[in-house]
Amino acid sequence: MKKLLFATVMLLTSALSFAQQPADKIIGKWESVAGDVKLKFAIFKQDGKYFGKLLWASNMFEADGKTPKKDNNNPNKCLKNRSRQGIVNVTDLKFEKGEYSGGKLYNPSDGDTYSLNAKLKSENELHLRGYLGVSLLGKTMKFKRIQ
Repeated sequence: MKKLLFATVMLLTSALSFAQQPADKIIGKWESVAGDVKLKFAIFKQDGKYFGKLLWASNMFEADGKTPKKDNNNPNKCLKNRSRQGIVNVTDLKFEKGEYSGGKLYNPSDGDTYSLNAKLKSENELHLRGYLGVSLLGKTMKFKRIQ
């Protein structure tokens, strides 16, 4: 009986050690639910913070539908010729007290960088709130998990 109990405890301890941390539940691929521009992001973790890579946007391509637009509105002249596709434009989100805050969102459409907070409403629903100055004056974008 003691051996069975010990084996069960060891098995549970092993399983829990490999379980995803609550903060890491944001990691994955996300697609916008509503809005003028449709978006797909891949959220990943690096050095204890969360970042988002822009995989696709409905306004990302030239009129031919194949050629990715350049980052022409970027305030950094060295980055104006880079492709919008694949840029990391969600940066430095930190997880504290059940929420993600302190991040930045670069919008290649206008070249502006916004403050960013995020909240997982459920395992498959993510809200990103971008704003300039005060969060109350910002905009919330809703995403669903696609992977």
